[in-house]
Amino acid sequence: MQTYFYATGNFDRSAQRREDQGWLRARLADPNSRLYPVWRLRHLVESAEIPQLRLLDPIAQADLIARAETVILLGVDGGVAHFALDLSVLDEHAAMELGEFQELRGIGPLLPQRDGALLAYARGLAYWHQRHRYCGVCGAPTEVKAAGHQRQCTDRACATVQFPRTDPAVIMRVTCGNRILMARQGMWAQGMHSVLAGFVEPGESLEDAVAREVFEEVGLRVRNIRYFGSQPWPFPASLMLGFTAESDSEAFDLQDGEIESARWMTRMELLNSPENETFRLPRADSISRRLIEDWVKL
Repeated sequence: MQTYFYATGNFDRSAQRREDQGWLRARLADPNSRLYPVWRLRHLVESAEIPQLRLLDPIAQADLIARAETVILLGVDGGVAHFALDLSVLDEHAAMELGEFQELRGIGPLLPQRDGALLAYARGLAYWHQRHRYCGVCGAPTEVKAAGHQRQCTDRACATVQFPRTDPAVIMRVTCGNRILMARQGMWAQGMHSVLAGFVEPGESLEDAVAREVFEEVGLRVRNIRYFGSQPWPFPASLMLGFTAESDSEAFDLQDGEIESARWMTRMELLNSPENETFRLPRADSISRRLIEDWVKL
């Protein structure tokens, strides 16, 4: 089975330990535990040509644990507990004293896959906590529960429990014969092209979402819709569900204004991509890149 970037794979998330306060305190006092600091959705790295994670020592940084907005149990790997530490409460000066914090979007492709996956996991939960400080039912403040995997309304008459959410989005490789449809949005980096994608709407199956999004964006009807794979995409909080689909026509129409331009391309054209401001493929850590490279190799 393929391992997609930002997917934690067989990492033990230790759900059975999330309510065990004694065990959690012991692991947070264990010098072997690993702390992944998050500051305003950025991650602490060693300043080098190739960035590397910089983890905090739980003993030396006990004061930071006490000051953190949220302490989140990520799980246990090889007997070692892993925690995310949201330090967004620190001002910029205090954060910079710890070292350099960088955006995962910039450093992710340069990290080992497992490191990138754990940072995506930590970022995703930190993002969710920052946006669910208040109850969506009654508006009262919420508090952290289950080692960072739940929030509960503090109004006892409500007591609604909220769980982390991720937004499902379909991303699809559309082909017609020996050509693949490549498109770009105006907000993307100059020259970047990718396959089509869009969010799943309520009441839709994934296959229905694929067909609807393709028609809305480029006016094509597709068939033979097949599942390809999935990838967490923490920018900010999506699960990308990859599909392949076929069109019997190359006559696309950019209908809704979301797509700036599109073109049909052969395998040879993709292999000869200049990777510059006129045309470049999507990021190496994305499922869109995997969908394209898989087709080129067929």
